[in-house]
Amino acid sequence: MAKLYIFPGNGKGHIEPELQGHFSEHLGRCIYEGIYVGEDSEIPNEKGMRTDVVEALREIRIPVLRWPGGCFADDYHWKDGIGPKGKRRKIVNTHWGGVVEDNSFGTHEFMELCRQLGCKAYVNGNMGSGTVQEMSEWVEYMTFDGDSPMAALRRENGREEPWRVDYFGIGNESWGCGGNMRPEYYGDMYRRYQTFARSFQLEHPLRKIACGANAADYHWTEKVLETLFDHGYGYASGLSLHYYTVPSGKWGRRGQALEFTEEQYYQTLREAMKMEELMENHSAIMDRYDPEKKMGMIVDEWGTWYQVEPGTNPGFLFQQNTMRDALVAGIHLNLFQKRCDRVKMANLAQVVNVLQAVILTEGERMVKTPTWHVFHMYRYHQGGELLDSSLETGETGLEDCRIPELTESVSRDSEGKIHITLTNASLSENISVEAVLADTQIAAVRGTVLTGEMQAHNSFEEPERVKEADFPAVEVRGEEGRLSFVIPACSVVHLEVNVDGMEIF
Repeated sequence: MAKLYIFPGNGKGHIEPELQGHFSEHLGRCIYEGIYVGEDSEIPNEKGMRTDVVEALREIRIPVLRWPGGCFADDYHWKDGIGPKGKRRKIVNTHWGGVVEDNSFGTHEFMELCRQLGCKAYVNGNMGSGTVQEMSEWVEYMTFDGDSPMAALRRENGREEPWRVDYFGIGNESWGCGGNMRPEYYGDMYRRYQTFARSFQLEHPLRKIACGANAADYHWTEKVLETLFDHGYGYASGLSLHYYTVPSGKWGRRGQALEFTEEQYYQTLREAMKMEELMENHSAIMDRYDPEKKMGMIVDEWGTWYQVEPGTNPGFLFQQNTMRDALVAGIHLNLFQKRCDRVKMANLAQVVNVLQAVILTEGERMVKTPTWHVFHMYRYHQGGELLDSSLETGETGLEDCRIPELTESVSRDSEGKIHITLTNASLSENISVEAVLADTQIAAVRGTVLTGEMQAHNSFEEPERVKEADFPAVEVRGEEGRLSFVIPACSVVHLEVNVDGMEIF
C-alpha cells in the first residue's frame, strides 16, 4: 500500500497557471491546418482560426502560448508576416520539411489567436539571423501606444491599439539551431539585444526570457548567468530549459509512438522522470546567482519525441499519442508544480499535430489526445497554492529499468478545495493508496480517472477510446482526514476534496 501525507496548513508556494502552457511553431501542420485554415475555409473558423481547436484549448484553460518557434524563430523576420496577405513575402522553411511558408499567419493573426483563447502571449524574437533593430522595432510595433514609425505601421495594418505581450524570448536554442553560440558570447548578445527590447507599457512590463540550457548542459547555465549577473542584476525575468523525453535516451533511436514494448514504455517514463534531476541541478546554479528567485525557470520546450508516423513528412514531426504520453504529461506536471518556487512557466511541445500534441487534426476532423485529457484534469491546479505533501511508494518496471510507481502533487484553489493528482506508472498493478490530510475534516470527495492499455490512443475513427471517467471508489473517513482508494494500473487520477464547512460541490 502506498501512503500519501498532505499538510493543508503548510503552503509551499503559488502555482502559476503558465506551468500548463503550450508551444506553437511554424512546423508541419501545427499552425497551418492545425490552428489556422484561413477565413475562406469550409472548416468552421473565426478570422481563420479553427473553431473546434480554439474551443478545445479553452476547455483546458490554456494560460500562455509560445510562438513562432523554436528553431523557426531565429529564421523569422516579422515584417514578412504583416500587411495584405497577397503581398506577404514567401520563404522556404529550411528547418522543417523545406516547404513554402507564405506568412499568412503572422503577428496580427497570432495576437488574434491569443485573444480568442484568452491566453497570454509569449513571443520569441530572432537573435540568430535578425538584427537588434529588427527585434526592437517588433516590440515597438506590438506594444507602443504613442506616435512612432512602428506604431504608425501597425495602425496602417488595421490595429489601432497596441497589444499586450507578456513574455518575450531573446533568441531560441542559441547553443544550437539559433546560432551555435558559446554561452559567454550568448550572454553578451542577450545583454545587448534586451537593452533595445524596451518595455513601453509600464503597467505591463515586458518579461524577457534568456536562452537557457539543453537538458544537462550545466556549463551553459553557469556561464550565461555569470555573464548576465556581471556588475548587476541579470536583466532577465526567466531562463529557459529544453528537455525532450526520448525512450532510449539516444537521439538516433527514438522508437515508435504506437508500436513499442513494455521495456520502451518504462524507458520512456524513466527518461521523463529525469526532469526532476535537471530542475534540481539547474536550480542550484540559479540559486547562487539569484537566491531570491526573481528569475524564473522557464521550461518552454518539453514532451516526448518519437519517430514520425509512417508515410508522413519526416520534417513535420507528426506522431500519435497514447496512454504512455498521458503518464509522461502527468509526471511532468506534478514535478513542475512541486518546483513552483523556481519554475514559473512550462510549454508542452507542441499544441497541435506536432510531437506530444494535445490535439490532432485531419481535414475537418479533430481528436483530443490522452495528453489533452491530462491537462483537462490538472487545470484545477492553475493559480492554486501548492500544499506540502509526501508519498511513500514502491517501484515498478523491469529488472534493468525501475521507476517509482506513483507520483503526486497537491494544491488548494481559491475556494479552499484541495486537488490531488496522481500517476500510476505500473502496467500490471492496481495500487492501494491511503491518504492522510493532517488536521482536516473531509466533507466529500469526487474524482476522475484516465486509464487504458499502454498503447491505447484516440484516432479519427475512434476519437473517444481514451477519455476521462468518474472515479467514485474513494472511502472517506472524514473526521480522521483519511482517504482510501485504489489507483488503476497505467492511469492518471484527479481527486477534488471538500473540507468540512464548505458547500458540497
